[in-house]
Amino acid sequence: MRLFHAATALAATSALALTLTACGNGSGNDASGDQSSAPASSPSATASGGAQTENAGATKDAGSSTGGGSTGSSTGGGTGTTTGGSGGGTGAGRCHTAGLGFSFGSGDGKVSSSDDQQQLAVVLKNKTSAACTIQGFPGVDLKSSGGSWSLTRSGATPKKVTLAAGSSTTFTITFLPWNQGSGTEFKATSVVVTPPNETTSTTLAWPGGSVLLQDGATHPGTYTGPVGG
Repeated sequence: MRLFHAATALAATSALALTLTACGNGSGNDASGDQSSAPASSPSATASGGAQTENAGATKDAGSSTGGGSTGSSTGGGTGTTTGGSGGGTGAGRCHTAGLGFSFGSGDGKVSSSDDQQQLAVVLKNKTSAACTIQGFPGVDLKSSGGSWSLTRSGATPKKVTLAAGSSTTFTITFLPWNQGSGTEFKATSVVVTPPNETTSTTLAWPGGSVLLQDGATHPGTYTGPVGG
């Protein structure tokens, strides 16, 4: 009987030990699962953050690239326009005093001895190798030993004249000669001619003799016409 009770007690003790061991192993597995799940979420969060950073960088780069393209396009267009504008502006330039030859009209340069109103043509010749344009009234000043007389302009409308190399145009000085008892004598000795839009002049010997001075008259008998008129 004692032997039977001892065997029964041993079997009960073994069963209890097995039960405790089984309970201890289950608790350890649950703890291990909790620890392994936490690190797994951390790399996932890091990867998400990295993707956001890369996207932000890509957006910035795209903006920079767009801006660069816009600047390049604007610069290229401006240069082209400027170059085109310069090319479009080429052509015959204005005739300058230094490029013109001055003389009186055909004949010996003398005028009639008549006391009536007379006309004297002044020739302007393009001495350069390129065409030039001229338009307007020349400045005309009669000179004497005692002073100067700037002539008024006629009522004619100026027109634009293009002078090819070596070609000529004219303008006309209309004047009223002086005669004894007609009024104040202006003893003209030379005439100073300034082409339209120029500041440099040329002086020619005046061939017409004395002129009736009418520098204060509203409609003087001595005046100048436009080039090409």
